[in-house]
Amino acid sequence: MLALSSNVVADTAGIPAVTLTKSGDGTENYTVTIQILMLMTVLSLLPALLMMVTSFTRIIIVFSILRQAIGLNQAPSNQILIGLALFMTFFIMSPVLDEANKVGLEPYLNEEISTMEAVRRASVPFHGFMINQTRVSDLELFVNISKTKKIYETPEDVEFSVLIPAFITSELKTAFQIGFLLFIPFLIIDMVVASILKAMGMMMLSPLIISLPFKIMLFVMVDGWAMVMGTLASSFGTVS
Repeated sequence: MLALSSNVVADTAGIPAVTLTKSGDGTENYTVTIQILMLMTVLSLLPALLMMVTSFTRIIIVFSILRQAIGLNQAPSNQILIGLALFMTFFIMSPVLDEANKVGLEPYLNEEISTMEAVRRASVPFHGFMINQTRVSDLELFVNISKTKKIYETPEDVEFSVLIPAFITSELKTAFQIGFLLFIPFLIIDMVVASILKAMGMMMLSPLIISLPFKIMLFVMVDGWAMVMGTLASSFGTVS
């Protein structure tokens, strides 16, 4: 009985922890255990990927600047703005996500391609989206910083290591440009109210208290939320 137990333990210990299967075309497939480990690693990096390779950064910055321009420090709350920016991101990125699912995820789930090939195919739509939103000057900046001395014949040749920081730089610049345009009408209201209070000799009364209702009324009358969201959605065109 003891000998039988020893044989069972030996057989169990002999199961390989990692199995690597080579295909006929030279590609390699990992075991399910390794694939799950890789998936968990990707999920841990998902928040960073969401901010770095999608439209989320531009949207949340514009929303934050808009709230500050109106003068509302806590309304809408950070949770509402993040949730709104998240669903706006899914709306804007839906064509990219559908294409990545079609060319990468579905063939992989059908066991038609390897894991690395699925990742490569799924990254192509994101690469195209980021290239379209990145300014040439920003790309040239990070190419020069990298000191690779490499000449890219087509936009598709740009590596993600160069494209991602250039994309984020372009997104920050575009977000602040939109935020500047949003700030102007509210700034004018603040200046007009401050001038009126000064002329009336009411210098002890804060102009922000008086101008806040007028800014909210103006924003509601022009259907500001629909205008801002429409502007953000339409701003994701080709940038050069």
